[in-house]
Amino acid sequence: MTEAEDKPGFFGRLRLRFARGAKDLSSGLADLFVARQIDAELLEELETQLIGADVGIEATQQILQDLRARISRRELADGAALRSALRESLIGILAPCQQPLVIDPARKPFVIMVVGVNGSGKTTSIGKLATRLADEGRTVLLAAADTFRAAASEQLEIWAKRSGAAIQQQPPGADPGAVVFDSLRAAASRGTDVVIADTAGRLHSQSHLMEELKKVRRVIQRFDPAAPHEVLLVLDANQGQNALAQAISFHEAVGVTGLVLTKLDGSARGGIVIAIARRLGLPIRFIGIGEQTGDFGLFDAAAFTDALLGNPGVESAS
Repeated sequence: MTEAEDKPGFFGRLRLRFARGAKDLSSGLADLFVARQIDAELLEELETQLIGADVGIEATQQILQDLRARISRRELADGAALRSALRESLIGILAPCQQPLVIDPARKPFVIMVVGVNGSGKTTSIGKLATRLADEGRTVLLAAADTFRAAASEQLEIWAKRSGAAIQQQPPGADPGAVVFDSLRAAASRGTDVVIADTAGRLHSQSHLMEELKKVRRVIQRFDPAAPHEVLLVLDANQGQNALAQAISFHEAVGVTGLVLTKLDGSARGGIVIAIARRLGLPIRFIGIGEQTGDFGLFDAAAFTDALLGNPGVESAS
């Protein structure tokens, strides 16, 4: 765990940022559960709040089914008990996804392939991850395989300098697979611990670009049949249900093994994290709540749920 993550307030800042949204879940629930008896009207209002917060229909139906079962067993007497039960239900969906990234020292270099659509915060997340790994004492090489976006390589080079990572680059328009292969050879010769391969952002609906991602993956496997050891998908939480569609498409194309959810400091309502967890069950490795290195932390199901619901005391979560 990094020093930034040890500081109180990571999830507290997330709660405050959720609360800024016009349709945030916590403000809607604040009045919903106060001095209310549990009835059909209350459950309908809760359903509306959950769907409005990007939780999605499938996850909302599961949550309400769980709550109704507990109500029928007379376990929940009032709005306060319902709120507590809602928290337990959300944590139940998210907890299986609370799986931090583990770097296997037996895999050297340990290869992380990073994918995502344009504007998702992919390159910035790579830089923050490189910084985190360097702080843990690992050597890192960044493979600048996004050779198409203007200034992508330059942006990655800035992060390499900040984190102390090495970087492997080629001229704009170079073959991404060649960049990755050269990076892997360089890392192996230097005894580098981790290679993080940046890839060009692409829309999940562009089949020819998704095929290119598959090609990059095959190139990595020619170097090491067991690699990539991690395929991280970076998702912009502001995309709402479209982020779920992206996750499904990328997972089908390249076998995503972990998620990074970014821009939770923006207008994101947070519920999309629950929708993705419910549908795919993929490990959520990290979440991003801002531009600074310290705004990049491990996912914690209980702390995230408390931030989403606006529960007091979350400020001290880490």
